[in-house]
Amino acid sequence: MPVAMITGGSKGLGRALAGALAEEGWDLVLDARTARVLEETARELRGRYGTRVVAVPGDVTDAAHREDLVAAAGSLGGLDLLVSNASVLGAEPLVRLDALPLEGLRRALETNVVAALGLVQEALPSLRVSEAGAVVVISSDAAAEPYPTWGGYGASKAALDQLAAVLGEEEPGLRVWAVDPGDMATDLYAAAVPEDVDATRPSPESVVPAFLRLVRERPAGGRYAAPALLEGPTGQGGGAR
Repeated sequence: MPVAMITGGSKGLGRALAGALAEEGWDLVLDARTARVLEETARELRGRYGTRVVAVPGDVTDAAHREDLVAAAGSLGGLDLLVSNASVLGAEPLVRLDALPLEGLRRALETNVVAALGLVQEALPSLRVSEAGAVVVISSDAAAEPYPTWGGYGASKAALDQLAAVLGEEEPGLRVWAVDPGDMATDLYAAAVPEDVDATRPSPESVVPAFLRLVRERPAGGRYAAPALLEGPTGQGGGAR
């Protein structure tokens, strides 16, 4: 069975993607900071799909935790797909740059960029020997568009996009995709813009087919927008937050 690792896998997009991959027979390594919620998710997936799911609670900014994640994948036979989904905003709710706490920006960069690269570095030996090794990083339109209050988070995602682009050039044997999923009804968005909490947004489950299309068709590495992947021919480009 192929093995996928998903950070931030206990809820939202990570949980939705985990369920879809489990349904297709993937074994999973899931990470999240809240152990109880993570174990509940893992237990549900095991019971529903009969797949192997290893829950590894912790913070991706912790190097020892990243080592534990890769070791867990090794216990399942290796690693074929790494999904870097864990993110923090830097401020909740989001604020203008003139009010953004610098410590919050550091936290966003540490989690969204530094830890993501650290996990890739740890996982590369396993990904390189996979017949279909791939890395997915979750981007945002805020990485490319100047939305007020999204500056710190957007800067971290722009940096992540660039790391993914360079990784794809340096590791031609892998597929490396940065994916902008578009607006979704998630806890992260609710924390970012609580005044919009009642607005109707797509569910994380609605964009999962875009990610599955990448995994199945394995197009060239690059930056993709989930709405475009859902609408027609595989194409790169932007999208919504």
